[in-house]
Amino acid sequence: MKGVIAILVALALACGPAVANPPLPEPIQYEQFCENVLVSGNGYIDTAISIVDKKLALEYYNMMSGDGAFEMDSTHVYSQNASQLLRKVPNYDYGTNATKNATLNFYENTKLTYDSDRAPLQGGKFVNSKAFYGGIGANIQEMFSVNQMEKDQTVFFGSTTNSSIVHTVGLQTLNSFNGTWGTDASMHKIFYKDIKSHELFSGQFEVQKEIKFHEYPVAEPRIRPCAGIDC
Repeated sequence: MKGVIAILVALALACGPAVANPPLPEPIQYEQFCENVLVSGNGYIDTAISIVDKKLALEYYNMMSGDGAFEMDSTHVYSQNASQLLRKVPNYDYGTNATKNATLNFYENTKLTYDSDRAPLQGGKFVNSKAFYGGIGANIQEMFSVNQMEKDQTVFFGSTTNSSIVHTVGLQTLNSFNGTWGTDASMHKIFYKDIKSHELFSGQFEVQKEIKFHEYPVAEPRIRPCAGIDC
């Protein structure tokens, strides 16, 4: 009996239409969050922020700690209604290299400097478009342990109907550091897609990097295996 049910389910899927990954709908009673931190000093640092929203298929975690001379200007902005969140995004306009305004569901920009001979600045960042919630199964992770760092970094994310970068996860960073810094990124689609990227640098480096995952939210035509069969 179980075998018969499995066959029927397989036939139903094979005979069905091509499945798209449409933009996620935006709630009428939408929610927002904004935080800006401007800090300068010398001493112990411990910061953490997390944003998880199933309606946006968004998972975001960011944390770091250290003990030294520290300056930071950091902004986190999140909106379930993308038309309310307008920020400049690098290279999102296809065919140009310009940095233009885009409607987003999430935006983060962090500028920081750190210098210490007492303890390294250690931390990490993770942003994910979770496939189980209707995202594209793409994520980007950053990790570091540095005694000196200058960083200017932007994270951008869109998933809903009013976003001008629907189903996009991206990170752009300009780093100068003494220590260890790296990124891992992946995009996985069950049965047919697996993309992975890994980079790790330990020593004294300058790095400029942009990584972006995008899925165009339109259904693709496909050959129907059961065409002509009444099922």
